[in-house]
Amino acid sequence: MNNKFDALKDDDSGDHDQNEENSTQKDGEKEKTERDKGQSSSKRKAVVPGPAEHPLQYNYTFWYSRRTPGRPTSSQSYEQNIKQIGTFASVEQFWRFYSHMVRPGDLTGHSDFHLFKEGIKPMWEDDANKNGGKWIIRLRKGLASRCWENLILAMLGEQFMVGEEICGAVVSVRFQEDIISIWNKTASDQATTARIRDTLRRVLNLPPNTIMEYKTHTDSIKAWEEFHGLVNSSGR
Repeated sequence: MNNKFDALKDDDSGDHDQNEENSTQKDGEKEKTERDKGQSSSKRKAVVPGPAEHPLQYNYTFWYSRRTPGRPTSSQSYEQNIKQIGTFASVEQFWRFYSHMVRPGDLTGHSDFHLFKEGIKPMWEDDANKNGGKWIIRLRKGLASRCWENLILAMLGEQFMVGEEICGAVVSVRFQEDIISIWNKTASDQATTARIRDTLRRVLNLPPNTIMEYKTHTDSIKAWEEFHGLVNSSGR
């Protein structure tokens, strides 16, 4: 593991900034809403490393989603259901977010944490994701928190060595098992997907017989449409 991450692991100082706008204005306040929106946009500055902080190669954004199992999810309702937690640009900013977040193993219900490069939404249809896919590992209960931490530290520390191919990672908490996945841009690039698989085995210290599945987002969309009888859909 990268030493700069280990050294800062206990740094939970500072409050993280919320970048979400309040969009719950009434219809009768349209003019005020437009004015507030303009002010909010002007206040939202680019996220940059602070003085003496350790910059990451890319900015990343944490997202969270939760939904009722078994309920069909259209792409529109799925997009509305993912909540942006915040964006960070340095190791120190990452730890300020992460140290305040619930660990995946302590989440209840049908919940997901997503960590994606800034500007990429954790959706199959996003331009950065649509030609890609993901490696999927199903975990027995009790392993998600440690595996998630190891995975995102490896991703932030550029341990996968595949250039700009990595889009993000997801941990999905389910009732019987937990699932972690890492998404990349180009599903057809077999050399890259193989390198991601091998790095994933190493950073998670997976037993040799661990089942790893690679699934393209195109196949995920098709399977979702067939299962739910939807024309345009997304989700987990």
